[in-house]
Amino acid sequence: MHTVELLAPARNVDCGMQAILCGADAVYIGAQDYSARAEAANSTEDISKLTGFAHIYGAKVYVALNTILYDNELDAARKLVEKLASVGVDALITQDTALVEMNLPLPLHASTQMDNRLPEQVRFLHENGFRRAILARELGIEDIARIHRSCPGMELEVFVHGALCVSYSGRCYASQYCFGRSANRGRCAQFCRMSFDLEDASHETLIEDRHLLSLKDMNRSDFIGELIDAGVCSLKIEGRLKDVDYVRNITAYYRQTIDKVLAHKKGYVRSSYGTSHIPFTPSPLKSFNRGYTDYFLHGRSRNIFSFNSPKSFGEPVGEVKVVYDKAVKVSGVASFSNGDGLCFVDEKGKLQGFRVNRVDNNLLFPSAMPRGLCPHMPLYRNHDEAFLRELRHKPVTRTLSVDILLKEEPQGFSLSMTDETGMHAECHFDHPRQMARTSQQDLQREYLARLGGTVFTARQIDIACSGDYFIPLSTLSQWRRQVVGELLRSHTSVNTSCQEACQEKPSREAGQEIGPVIDYTYNVSNAMARRFYQSHGAQQVDSAFELAPPETPLLMTCKYCLRHALGHCPKEHPHDGQPLREPLFLKLRNGSRFQLKFDCKNCQMLVYAAS
Repeated sequence: MHTVELLAPARNVDCGMQAILCGADAVYIGAQDYSARAEAANSTEDISKLTGFAHIYGAKVYVALNTILYDNELDAARKLVEKLASVGVDALITQDTALVEMNLPLPLHASTQMDNRLPEQVRFLHENGFRRAILARELGIEDIARIHRSCPGMELEVFVHGALCVSYSGRCYASQYCFGRSANRGRCAQFCRMSFDLEDASHETLIEDRHLLSLKDMNRSDFIGELIDAGVCSLKIEGRLKDVDYVRNITAYYRQTIDKVLAHKKGYVRSSYGTSHIPFTPSPLKSFNRGYTDYFLHGRSRNIFSFNSPKSFGEPVGEVKVVYDKAVKVSGVASFSNGDGLCFVDEKGKLQGFRVNRVDNNLLFPSAMPRGLCPHMPLYRNHDEAFLRELRHKPVTRTLSVDILLKEEPQGFSLSMTDETGMHAECHFDHPRQMARTSQQDLQREYLARLGGTVFTARQIDIACSGDYFIPLSTLSQWRRQVVGELLRSHTSVNTSCQEACQEKPSREAGQEIGPVIDYTYNVSNAMARRFYQSHGAQQVDSAFELAPPETPLLMTCKYCLRHALGHCPKEHPHDGQPLREPLFLKLRNGSRFQLKFDCKNCQMLVYAAS
């Protein structure tokens, strides 16, 4: 039986617990140091709370320690990982091969920052002790299947939802080059969300003040079955900087979507246990989004960018019918609430927004009338007040089914519980066996089933007694609480004490050697990582960009192509229109310029620092 994992982000412990309640089979969270999201750091104590909670449901906790490390940080990183292992963390997400050399007590997942695109790369990682590879977002369904066929022993994780970086992960140095903030050190300055001018070779401005590198967000919820068939075992939601509202909504949506797929797919089950009770109707359109794309999953398409704004559009809710002095009439079927946030793209291509102060059917009274709003403009809602009220004020629960058995014994009674995970707890009680005057068993079943306030819900209750015995209901309730406590302790103790036995790391094998030259794109920033590559045949190992930047560096390697987005792809449109005068340049508002080069053989756009 193959397991399928829904992996959700956790900015903090609260987000992680809510993701578990909403149906996540695993969560990933940043530790206090060395995480690629420096603003989402968490103490080991908090992570311990999360692991204890997750393991009740058989869910896992992965810690992202996925920045590159400097030599003076290696000892502290090792000690941090040992602490994480001691509190029950299930695996470590990393991009620095120094951690491979340390032979740490946790399984390793190869971060997408390792640029996991090719079968031979993934096979190399597997041969060197990695249990899982987090694949590049740019891969198509056939690429993923090819990697799985090439290395069937490697677990494959793919992103299915969330924000997209325009560069291959781990291959973006723009933030470091422009602002001294390394994305590979967890301090990305969001260069790709900035506004640029596009200039041609003669410095003529072709496009002015647009977000030319900003992509829509990923949504692959329609293709879950295809991804599973291609060999994916973990479906990942991006968003360790997102708030708890986002995490609850998107996790619940993918839980329901994946469950529908698994219901019709033989040989596959989810990787954790329990039933999530979702009191709201999840919808990805209700959470932050820049519009959605499946992003190269089925080939290249033009409509993957979001030039107008890097901010959230939300959901389409109709179009402007009439603009009055103090109100806006909207055509469409959407209903509105006081406090909704709406937005539109004005005639200059800029995203504008306004807050709704009062609603009268389809007549909206903004708190301040927006400028530039005209009839027939599409409207979007990026803040749905009614949905958020429902999301925040109706708690989500997740329960485990449990079978209960009350049995008579020579000295009294035993009470046992076995939950759907197979976990079992049993307690024995000395108590006189006194026959009841009237039948007690229906009432006893009722009291044994009172599991409210716990994670359990009664599935079957059996009473195996030769007679109808009298047991005070207060005593029976006390027994029930004691067994529930033992059952919960069993979950925690098994996942902590048996962790090493249950999660043996793949052994390192003598396998393929790597090329003779390891350039700066391998992000080698310490002596241990350098030694790792040298042990695999590398004769020259260059230092990471952060330590020794090249003179005219390649800042981004992108599968997204601006020339293609503008309809000037020489492969698809070899004779259409006037060709662009190249080279093309992107220019920031501060005057910094970046040259674009186009590697048509590999279908890539390269962004260089302009000399």
